[in-house]
Amino acid sequence: MAVDATTLPMPTSATSSTSSSSSSSSSSSSSTVGGIADNFQTFLTLLTTQLQNQNPLDPLDTNQFTQQLVQFAQVEQQLKSNDQLASLVSIEKSAQSTQALVYVGQNVAVDGSTAHFDGNATWNFNSPSDTNATITITDKTGQTAYSGNFQISSGNASFVWDGKGTDGTQWPVGDYTMTVTAKDSSGNNVSISTEVQGIVDSVDLTASPPLLSIGGKNYTTDQIKRIVRSTTT
Repeated sequence: MAVDATTLPMPTSATSSTSSSSSSSSSSSSSTVGGIADNFQTFLTLLTTQLQNQNPLDPLDTNQFTQQLVQFAQVEQQLKSNDQLASLVSIEKSAQSTQALVYVGQNVAVDGSTAHFDGNATWNFNSPSDTNATITITDKTGQTAYSGNFQISSGNASFVWDGKGTDGTQWPVGDYTMTVTAKDSSGNNVSISTEVQGIVDSVDLTASPPLLSIGGKNYTTDQIKRIVRSTTT
């Protein structure tokens, strides 16, 4: 790009922008975006000045001129795209918070085997076939609170524990883990998946994604399998 150096006034802002750009390679992303925008304005200033003062005997190469315009237009478009993406992220976070608040007070089921007992504790499980199963419930120290043998039919089922041990002793409030050991009619082991049920008592909206509190344990909304309708008898 040929320029008559004797007639081209170099703007002070161009010099300061260049030195600032070389000395701020480790600056924050917001400063970088601002620097790109400043350089874009500086480029336009230089380009206008260049067009006004180009050497008539060696005019500006139109192909090079067009390429530079396209490159800086792409940078400007990227800056606008980044702003749009930031807005979408903000909207998504707001939607996650709204979705999480819907679960407060709801009885939900989540994957897991440890439930909080306070009056009762409920586990759900799914068996792929009819099985003979031993259900064992242990406290947080690993001590067995309850154990019993059951015939489990194929499909979904629930087990509600009232806190009474195998010997009839009432166990205290706390976290308890259920283990299901099952075999089919041929004596082969059967894998049974388990879920726990509980009431969502609060939501932590400061976390990302928001966390649902169920019996003192935290879960994300994608861990919720379903909302369980409460029944009265």
